[in-house]
Amino acid sequence: MQEHELWMKEAIAEAKKAEAIGEVPIGAVIVKDGMIIGRGHNLRETTFDGTAHAEMIAMREASRHLNAWRLLDCTLYVTLEPCPMCAGAMVQSRLPRVYYGAPDPKAGCAGTLMNLLQEERFNHRVEVTGGILQPECGALLTEFFRSLRRKKA
Repeated sequence: MQEHELWMKEAIAEAKKAEAIGEVPIGAVIVKDGMIIGRGHNLRETTFDGTAHAEMIAMREASRHLNAWRLLDCTLYVTLEPCPMCAGAMVQSRLPRVYYGAPDPKAGCAGTLMNLLQEERFNHRVEVTGGILQPECGALLTEFFRSLRRKKA
């Protein structure tokens, strides 16, 4: 199995934790030297915190692990393309690389709506690759929202 798929499966496992508690199923992991040093899944509804995105939680955990705000030599894997807030935090954290699963047509800032991760006017740019296990990542979100609509009908 390709290394990126292995780590994205870990992010998918995080997304399933979010889904199990009624959160939008998005998950993220941060890897350094072949080891996960940060994990996160959406907790916005649970914590009443609009910043409790999977990526933000994983970045905070990784920073605590490293005792540093700079996430140098780290790679972030996330099931959905980062939003403007998360993309900005990745730039600010000096994260070198991000891999995402499904594109986000409503808020994607890693190339879909805009590309904040590689904005030339910033002092740091993040290497970005999308489409890692895209069908699996997309299906999590599609099924989650389909289920919500059925419950409301």
